[in-house]
Amino acid sequence: MTPGELIPIPMEELIVWLAGLAAIAAVLAVWTGLIAPRPIKARMRSLADRRVVLQRVRLQPRSHPMRIRGLNMATGVVDRLRLLQSSQAKRISEKLLQAGWRGKDAMVVYLFLKFALPLAFGLVAVIFLYLLPVFDFGPTTKLLIALLAVILGAYAPDLFTANVVSRRKQKITKAMPDGLDLMVICAEAGLSLDAALERVGRELRQSWPEFADEISLTSIELGFLPDRAQALQNLARRVHISGMRGLVNTLAQTERYGTPLSQALRVLSSEMRTNRLMKAEEKAARLPAVLTVPMIIFIMPALFVVLIGPGALQTIDALKGVL
Repeated sequence: MTPGELIPIPMEELIVWLAGLAAIAAVLAVWTGLIAPRPIKARMRSLADRRVVLQRVRLQPRSHPMRIRGLNMATGVVDRLRLLQSSQAKRISEKLLQAGWRGKDAMVVYLFLKFALPLAFGLVAVIFLYLLPVFDFGPTTKLLIALLAVILGAYAPDLFTANVVSRRKQKITKAMPDGLDLMVICAEAGLSLDAALERVGRELRQSWPEFADEISLTSIELGFLPDRAQALQNLARRVHISGMRGLVNTLAQTERYGTPLSQALRVLSSEMRTNRLMKAEEKAARLPAVLTVPMIIFIMPALFVVLIGPGALQTIDALKGVL
């Protein structure tokens, strides 16, 4: 039997069909490689969904009924006493902004604690001093302790807020050289000021969240505020440190006069790193003076015992023999 009898289709037509099938297979392969979703995209989408779920879980405790009830009670007390209309409301708002607490809720909680903590501390002191036989003090001492408790309750929110502001300023100061280096890279890459701030805030979200938060908020304000200089001034008002004021002045000058942004930021970053190094050298130079008092208190007595102790013991023994 010949090959032509085994295959009922002519050889030319068979070759055409095979060529067509090969072309279709090649098109499907290219389509699958270029158009079909890649595993990295699916992974990124799953990570984004996971991030949304984690944010929802993180924000869920904030909407707890107990928290809402307590916030409503504090709001009622503050509104009834008209504490938001006091002359110190603006100063308190500035302090809370520097601590990273924004919004009316932070102001309400602060004012409520400012009003309630002296009463609570004074009540606890009265209970332990007068009603429960825990401490046996005189009347004057009890009165002074109760007054100290009330004063401590009045200044407790201020002390806590000042501590938070100080720690936040230190973290932002440490993060500024890295942030400025990233801003220089973004500016040299051709990004605008808004895009550079947004990119820096996104890149530093994990390592320096405080600095990234302020920079991201500034990039948003630059987009919707009619006066761009006002957005930069808001950044200097929220972060009340010298380095941030220098950054704000530099950005304002580049916006007004059109000076090169990357060159100005590079000079500012170099100055900040130099200042950081000078502060470290200053602390190192101040270390011997700081260690003088501990050395005198803890080392000198032991040294005197070692040096003078044997002679003093021999003198005591000799005097005993004479007497």
